[in-house]
Amino acid sequence: MTNFYFYVIRCLLVASALKWRTATSLPVHTQLSAEECPNCSALFMNLLTNIRGILNNDDVLFHGIKSNKTTVSSLAETPQACAPNIQQNSNCMAQRSTPFSESECLMSIMKDIVHYEALIESYLKLTLKRPKEEKALLSPTLKIIQNLKNCFLRFNGGMNPAEEDMSRMWVDDSYTNRLEMFKLMRGFYIRVITINRAMGYISSGDHRV
Repeated sequence: MTNFYFYVIRCLLVASALKWRTATSLPVHTQLSAEECPNCSALFMNLLTNIRGILNNDDVLFHGIKSNKTTVSSLAETPQACAPNIQQNSNCMAQRSTPFSESECLMSIMKDIVHYEALIESYLKLTLKRPKEEKALLSPTLKIIQNLKNCFLRFNGGMNPAEEDMSRMWVDDSYTNRLEMFKLMRGFYIRVITINRAMGYISSGDHRV
């Protein structure tokens, strides 16, 4: 019995050592640097302007679409993860009772942009009503997202959140897909507004006071 306990303790010690070695071999930044944060913030402002332009361009992607519905499809909890500290409420996002974590907020934001990248890419693989015009309209969005991913990969130690299979979102009807895309892009726009507020909060440095 004594040998058994000794064996268990030895295994636990080995496992702990391996876990520590794995955690320390690939350092991950816990916050954006003073140089990186403004660059990422500017890209998110560009993304917001880009999506607003897409939603206002009803001659191509959303021609004939009349809807006030909005769908936020990303499961990332960015509004909660990026809410400011309660003692430093900015009146822009919900208050929080736990300390703000820049790392948690940025990881949630990255999940958002990876999700919407997969969403747009899957849409462009469909049989589109006006493929040339729709691809020209959405390609700049993907380019901005790619630049954002490059910015965030430096923060995340080169690790990317797992991409999602968004093919389930679509059917074999062009109008139905464009209607769904309209609701999804409205949701994306709302989420990017939240992200821009979060990036402003991070840039201010108030959470580090």
